[in-house]
Amino acid sequence: MCGRYAQSRDTHELQLQFDFTRPSPDELRNPRAWPPLEEVAADYNIAPGSQVYAVLGQPANRPEGTDPHQRSLCTLRWGLVPSWAKEPNVGYKMINARGETVAEKPAYRRAFARRRCLIPADAYYEWQLVAKGDADRAESGTSPATDPGHTKRKARSRKRPFAVRYQDGSPLAFAGIFERWRDPTRDEHDPAAWLWSCSIITTEAAPALADIHERMPVVLPPTDWDTWLDPATDPARLRELLTHTPTDELEIFEVGTAVNSVRNNGPELLNPAEQEGPSDTLW
Repeated sequence: MCGRYAQSRDTHELQLQFDFTRPSPDELRNPRAWPPLEEVAADYNIAPGSQVYAVLGQPANRPEGTDPHQRSLCTLRWGLVPSWAKEPNVGYKMINARGETVAEKPAYRRAFARRRCLIPADAYYEWQLVAKGDADRAESGTSPATDPGHTKRKARSRKRPFAVRYQDGSPLAFAGIFERWRDPTRDEHDPAAWLWSCSIITTEAAPALADIHERMPVVLPPTDWDTWLDPATDPARLRELLTHTPTDELEIFEVGTAVNSVRNNGPELLNPAEQEGPSDTLW
């Protein structure tokens, strides 16, 4: 799964990496038609419910003659709220969408078919479970959605945090989906009536990551960005992209336990943890 990540690049730095253009004035004036673009401060401990940057492609109904590969930057709330949801807090339970079922689940299938995005990150965090009082007994973290014993396992263990990022420092691009929800208590012309939100798609962890957690976010290499963002891409091709995470280009390392609390923030969270005795580095 992916429950916390870091993203410190500003809009200029992201533009250099993702080659996006600014939304048109008409799009910016119409929060119903296009997500907003707001300044988001560097955050090294992004938690569900946060406003995050996302890179979007062209909508399915783009005007004729528009560059199909043109991208734009926007801000979305992390935790997808389906258009039919009765209230927005459901998004806190929908920060991740399983790649194996994203095309069929009612909450995600429309977004997967028509509203896909890239979610930039410096790194993401994952937690390994370690038996209390026995640092040599470690097991991979699990998801409550797939592990009936998840709660009990967490209760008898402490969490050992790791960070995952590209070895060369390039930004990760999570495969994401996004959706629009209208607050029925507000007038449709009120900008605050429209909530744009997103989920990060996850998949089964690669062998080198499976010792830490059973799931991992799908990271798309730059060669797949246009295909992922194009609303006309065939569903079979999309499912194939969900298996393309370039794991051989990633590095993973243990970080300090300060990241366990969302109250802690700052670039020091990505410093490798001080090691005592044998190294816990996996790669």
